[in-house]
Amino acid sequence: MKRFLLFTVLLGFLSCEEKQEDLVVNFQTHFEHSKGEETATYDQTIAFYIELAKEFPKLNIRTIGETDSGFPLHIVTYNPEGDFNFQKIREDKTIILINNGIHAGESDGIDATMLLYRDLVTEKLTPPKNTVLVTIPIYNVGGALNRNATTRVNQNGPKSYGFRGNAKNYDLNRDFIKTDSKNARTFANIFHLVQPDIFIDNHVSNGADYQYVLTHLFTQHNKLGNELGDYLHNSMMPSLEAELTKDNWDITPYVNVFNEVPENGFSQFMDHPRYSTGYTTLWNTLGMMVETHMLKPYKKRVEGTYQLMVKMIAIAEKDGKKIKTLRKETLANQLKQEMYYHNWQIDTSKTSTLQFKGYEADTIPSEITGFPRLKYDREKPFTKEVVYSNYFVPLDTIKIPEAYLVKKEWSKVIDLLGLNNINYTTLEKDTLLTVESYRIDDYKTRTNAYEGHYPHYETSVSMSTKKIQFYKGDYLIPTNQIGMRYILETLEPEAMDSFFNWNFFDTVLQQKEDFSPYVFEEVALEVLKNNDSLKLEFELKKVNDLEFSENWYAQLNWIFQHSKHYEQAHLQYPIYRLSK
Repeated sequence: MKRFLLFTVLLGFLSCEEKQEDLVVNFQTHFEHSKGEETATYDQTIAFYIELAKEFPKLNIRTIGETDSGFPLHIVTYNPEGDFNFQKIREDKTIILINNGIHAGESDGIDATMLLYRDLVTEKLTPPKNTVLVTIPIYNVGGALNRNATTRVNQNGPKSYGFRGNAKNYDLNRDFIKTDSKNARTFANIFHLVQPDIFIDNHVSNGADYQYVLTHLFTQHNKLGNELGDYLHNSMMPSLEAELTKDNWDITPYVNVFNEVPENGFSQFMDHPRYSTGYTTLWNTLGMMVETHMLKPYKKRVEGTYQLMVKMIAIAEKDGKKIKTLRKETLANQLKQEMYYHNWQIDTSKTSTLQFKGYEADTIPSEITGFPRLKYDREKPFTKEVVYSNYFVPLDTIKIPEAYLVKKEWSKVIDLLGLNNINYTTLEKDTLLTVESYRIDDYKTRTNAYEGHYPHYETSVSMSTKKIQFYKGDYLIPTNQIGMRYILETLEPEAMDSFFNWNFFDTVLQQKEDFSPYVFEEVALEVLKNNDSLKLEFELKKVNDLEFSENWYAQLNWIFQHSKHYEQAHLQYPIYRLSK
C-alpha cells in the first residue's frame, strides 16, 4: 500500500512537471524561437504579456499613458496573490519596478523580463512570497518601432533592434527632470503610482573590452546617504555580486571609461537626477542600472540579465522589511536636516580596489589614420587590482528653506511639481513677504545642442533678503514633504539639474530695456553727482581696471546698472525662498 501511494505521489509530481514544461513551451518568447539571436518587436512583446495575463491571474497588464510615438505605455504587474491595488500591495510587499528599452537598441532587458515573468507564473521559478514585480515592457516605444540592424555598430546582436532616440529623437535617459517627452510624463505617473522600493533599469553599453557579461551601476551611495546608502553599498551590492558569482556570473561595477584601458582605474558614474536612477533616488528608491557588455553574444547577455533579476528578487525577499524600514527612516532623517548637500564630486582621499578581469591591450598604429589606436587581445585575459573611485563628497551645501514661492506665471514649473506629487498651496490674497532672493551672478552655457536644450552649468548666485509683492494665486511649496529632494534639486539654481540649468528661466537672462549713450550721458552725470559713494566706487574701478578705463561704453553701462533706471528683472531668479 505504501509503495502504491509513493508511486501515485511520484506520478502526480511528474504530471505537474510535465504540465509546467508544457506551459513554458506554450509561452515561448520570440527570443527563444530565434535561438537567442533576435529580440521581440513592440507588438510581439505586448501580445506576449496579454496572452500570459489571460492565462494566469497572477499577472495584470495595464495601459497607463501616452508616449511621443502615439502608442501607449504599459505596465505589467506580477503578484502571486493576484492583487493589483498598489495602495494595498505596498503595505506589506516589497515592490520592484523594472524598466526596459529606455534605449530601444539595448533590448536585453526586454527579452529577459519576458522570460522572467513567464517562468514566475508557470512556477518554473519558485514564486516570491513578499515581492511584487512591475515592469514597463518597452519604455522607448518610438525607438522600438524605428527598427534597424546598423546603428549599434559595436553591438554583437540581436539581428535587428530599436533606435536610441525616441519618436522625437530624445534620449529618454536624460529627460527625467526637464520632462520634454510624453514618455517621461507617463513614467512619473507610473513611478508615483507604484512607489517602488527597488528600481532596475536594463541597459547595454561598451566603453572598453573586458571579460564580464554583466556590470552594475548602482545609484551613488554617498549621495543617497543615511543608513539606506550604507545598506546599498555594504549589503545589497556585495550580496548581488556574491550570489551571481556562485552561479558563475561574474559582475563588476560599470566600467566608466571611453577609449581608455580600465586597469588604469576608473570612477563610479554619477547618476544625476536627469537619469532614471538619479530621479528615482530622489524618493529614496534603491536604484540600479544593469549594463551588459555589448560585445558579448546576445543570448549570453539576455541570460545574464535574467539571472541578475532573479538574484535581486531573492534579495528583496530576504531584506524587504529592512529596506522598507530604512526608506522610512531615511525620509524622516531628511526632513529633520537643516542643510542639503548637492553637486557631488569624486572624493580623491578614498578609493576601493577591484579584482578586475580584463584583457591585455596595446597601442598600435591605425591602418586608417596612422595615429595610435587601442587594441585589446582576448587571448590574454588577466585579473588585476584596479583602483575604483566610488566615494563622493558634495561640492555645495545650502540651508533648506521652509518653503519656496513661485509666481503663477511660471506655469511649467508648477505643472512638473504637480506631476511629481509635490504638495503646494496658493496664496489667498495679495501679500508683501520678506523672502530670500537669488541674483544670477554667473553661468556658462553649452555651445552645442543637448537633448533639445543649451543647458547652463557652473551657475553661481548671490542671495539677499528682500520684500517682494506676491499676488493671489501665487504658489507656496513647503519643503517638509516626501518630495523634498526633488524640490531642492529642481528649484535651487546651482544644482546640476535645476530647472534654471535646463533653461526654464532664460527670459530673465536677457535685458529688455537699455539706454542711448547720447541721452544717458547727462543722466549718468546726475547719478554720480547725487551719490558720492557710487562716484568713489566708479573712480576706483577706472583706476584698478585698465580694460574698464579704456571702454567708454562699459563705464556708462556700469553707471546704468547701478542706477534706479536698471530693470530689476534682469538676472533676478524668479523663485524665492521663505526661511525657517
